[in-house]
Amino acid sequence: MIIYIDENDENKRLDSFLAEITPDLSRSKIQNFIKTGDIKINGDGKKPSYVLKENDRIDFNIPEKESLNIKPQNIPLDIIYEDENMLVVNKPSGMLTHPTSLERENTLVNALLYKYGDNLSDINGEFRRGILHRLDRNTSGLLMVAKNNKAHEFLAEQIKSHSVTKKYRAIVKGVIDKDEFEINEPIDRNPKQPHKMMVSPEGKPSRTIVKVIERFKDATYVELTLITGRTHQIRVHMKSINHPVYNDSLYGAGCGKVKTEEQVLQSYFLRFTKPFGDEIIELQIEPDEKLKKVLKYLRS
Repeated sequence: MIIYIDENDENKRLDSFLAEITPDLSRSKIQNFIKTGDIKINGDGKKPSYVLKENDRIDFNIPEKESLNIKPQNIPLDIIYEDENMLVVNKPSGMLTHPTSLERENTLVNALLYKYGDNLSDINGEFRRGILHRLDRNTSGLLMVAKNNKAHEFLAEQIKSHSVTKKYRAIVKGVIDKDEFEINEPIDRNPKQPHKMMVSPEGKPSRTIVKVIERFKDATYVELTLITGRTHQIRVHMKSINHPVYNDSLYGAGCGKVKTEEQVLQSYFLRFTKPFGDEIIELQIEPDEKLKKVLKYLRS
């Protein structure tokens, strides 16, 4: 199995990352595989404590009996676009994109495996079959999925070069005065709370364009365009200007008067080049139930 590290997983320890994505293996087993050379980074042996970098290649040559088994599940998929090489699915809030060490079922990958079986890319391993990029569990919206490895590489290159346009809708706390502006603040992992990210001078360049759609007494409805795609980028950037995403308890928003499954944030627009040519695909979906619920309250 070969895994390429993207910007969402950099700065993690090698053994911690592999324990997170391979639920059937204990951390001690993973550390042993690293020490015996069954797991290599860019062709070389590393220590379990090695800190991952973007574009690192992990060669994961573990015995067959130790490989991860993911259960296909008959979970309905809201497919927005599909061709012979890829599809775009509308992931609901509350669903993980792929299995973790704690949760192996009811993820998007479980659903994809049931419908498409082996007709999904495996560049990023069995636990991420077809997955090109991710959304947080409680962020809903559009995700691209590759049906084969060539399509995966074609689309991944667009993501890497930032030529894919991704736009989000969100409701944030407080009233934003400016109609449109850019947040240009580097983001890094929080050393004291590794499950969180933070604005830091040592972080990677991160840019988000914010455009106000509608203002309310104590909240603002915004459109957010990602220029880069760091982990939790929108949530961290909005917190950094004291306008955290509504109900985002992880980044200090607290619980609003309208209860929802955490952050009111939706990936609603995608623009990309279809594999393997120059046709441009643009997709847009309506606000999800969380957004509608909170907007209804704010407008009343």
